[in-house]
Amino acid sequence: MRVEPLPGVPAATVDADGERLLAVADYHAGIEAGLRYEGVELQSAAEDRREQLLTCLNRARADRLVIVGDLGHAIGDPFDDERAELEALFEALEVPVTLVKGNHDGSLESVLNDFDADIEVTPGHGTRIGPVGFAHGHTWPAPDVLGADVLCVGHEHPVVRLEDSVGGAQKERAWLRGSLASAPFSEQFGQPVEDAPDIVVFPAFNDRSGGTWVNVDGQEFLAPFLPEGMAAAEAFLLDGTRLGAYQQV
Repeated sequence: MRVEPLPGVPAATVDADGERLLAVADYHAGIEAGLRYEGVELQSAAEDRREQLLTCLNRARADRLVIVGDLGHAIGDPFDDERAELEALFEALEVPVTLVKGNHDGSLESVLNDFDADIEVTPGHGTRIGPVGFAHGHTWPAPDVLGADVLCVGHEHPVVRLEDSVGGAQKERAWLRGSLASAPFSEQFGQPVEDAPDIVVFPAFNDRSGGTWVNVDGQEFLAPFLPEGMAAAEAFLLDGTRLGAYQQV
């Protein structure tokens, strides 16, 4: 498989275009500042996020980091705490970075340009690195991105509700993996989409960013092409446990 989750963490290795990539989605740097603005007080976990990401890069022996959207949290200009977190992160990174722009990244480029780092920012409709496509998921992927063998998306922050025999329940971040259903994309682009790729929906790297309950009635997906654009998708926990069809978990 070209996209392989690292056991126990919301990150995956990707072999593409002669490089070993580490891909993560929804880092949401500075999220605590955004929550504080909404009246929720939480101690910053910026250092923990950074150290976890650096550990994942080392485990993967990655040549490049790909962030599948929402590196930052503020939709507008970043808060000071977000800028500081990003600056510390890029000072610590030793590999080039590709940021696939997400809906929270609209004002980040001017900030990232201030850092002495190798950063490529791609459009929100996604990009391809060899046979693997990346798009955040807040908008429709470009047709060229759909021509990849595998499409990696974020944005959804998928989580599953797991119940035990006595009625207790817990929330767990999950991967969704399946094949792309071509019909919605053919309708969107007004032309047939053939040889639709596999799709991998990434869990959020930031565990404070909420999520879409994919196995709870009444919950709606966020991406404009989901769930209709995803056929026969299965859910997997971060530890690799295969849960089966996500609707039946």
